[in-house]
Amino acid sequence: MRKKFMRTVLFFFVFTGIFSGIYSSLACTSVIVSGKYTRNGRPLLWKNRDTKSLNNKVVYFNDGKYPCIGVVNSGDTLNKSVWMGINSTGFAIMNTASYNLDVKDTLKHWGLEGVIMKAALQRCASLSDFEHLLDTLSRPTHMTTNFGVIDGMGGAAYYEVGFRNYTKLDVNDPVTAPLGYVVHTNFSFTGVKGTGAGYIRYNTADALFRKAMENGSMSARFLMQEGSRCLSHSLTGVDLSLPDEENPAVQKMVWFEDFIPRKSSASAMAVEGVKPGEDPSHTTMWTILGFPITSVAIPLWITPHGKLPSLVTYDKSLKDAPMCHFALELKKKCYPVTWGSSANKYINIHAIINKDHTGIRQRIKPLEDEIFDTTEEKLDNWRKNGFKEKTIEAYYHWLDNKIYSFFAGTYHFERQSSFTQK
Repeated sequence: MRKKFMRTVLFFFVFTGIFSGIYSSLACTSVIVSGKYTRNGRPLLWKNRDTKSLNNKVVYFNDGKYPCIGVVNSGDTLNKSVWMGINSTGFAIMNTASYNLDVKDTLKHWGLEGVIMKAALQRCASLSDFEHLLDTLSRPTHMTTNFGVIDGMGGAAYYEVGFRNYTKLDVNDPVTAPLGYVVHTNFSFTGVKGTGAGYIRYNTADALFRKAMENGSMSARFLMQEGSRCLSHSLTGVDLSLPDEENPAVQKMVWFEDFIPRKSSASAMAVEGVKPGEDPSHTTMWTILGFPITSVAIPLWITPHGKLPSLVTYDKSLKDAPMCHFALELKKKCYPVTWGSSANKYINIHAIINKDHTGIRQRIKPLEDEIFDTTEEKLDNWRKNGFKEKTIEAYYHWLDNKIYSFFAGTYHFERQSSFTQK
């Protein structure tokens, strides 16, 4: 019955054309870290999302077996596809497109990854549940993708899914993940070697995370601040995070291709899961909406009534989530060249980081550090004493006010107008 249901759902989405997000994952970078290797014993799942759909929002769903929240394209008015998210059981999922699976097959891709991830969040509590869902999909799947999943029981795995079969890579297996983590970009380890995409980003991420694992700094904070905003390049050896001594008031355009953040980077998520036996409601979904370099990471949880900060939810007047709108406005300062093919290849690095510490990334970091510090303190307390929905609502209110005040004070933000930087 369930298999028939899934086939019916897929047929409906494909042939009515109401799903959104075909090829929505263009050049994503991701990692899963086993809880057996983290300092606090909790697994981590991270994705830096690249897509043509630059406007993103967070949506709460309660029409499935499990309540869930996820990142959705703002233009997806029916909320049919979720591109990363968590549910009330501690289950979390994301994906990256794979370009080296079934490379000789002439079948078309239907762009159903987001539909599958929404279904998984609404009905899966474990890796085995997700595997069963994959088993019920009709073949061919019309997908070549890498799904990344963690659950509330310590499970952590990637699933490299092709048109006719899939392969599980268990991140808790020391043979698969000798250092406790696995990185995926836009190729699959079981795919055709030498094809696909994202090898430079893979090497950049792998070196970054290897060092973090060695020195014990791997955390959700590290993934968001150093992963999604990484300014180093593994092939050229360039590190743009080191401010130069030039005049920051003068634009300095630098080549910006094959870094982890790209012009197509639209959002990011770092999920800190729970230890086996812990309350799954403590699963924390750190979320960046908009260009990661110009946005702020906001912690989210599943609440009984689906409350979320106003910053991450859809605003009809903006046709976007306010946080995403803010970030995209600031992104214009990073990409002042708007004409020709050069518009996508060069970035004004002085707008991001400079010797006077007035770069966007430099100004955001103290605010974000305060949010991470405050959240970690609250989570420590909630794990000991539990938390109520009103407590989370009050914290969401504090986050909204804190972040709105930052953008108003630093960039003279007005809700429906552009920024004028001080």
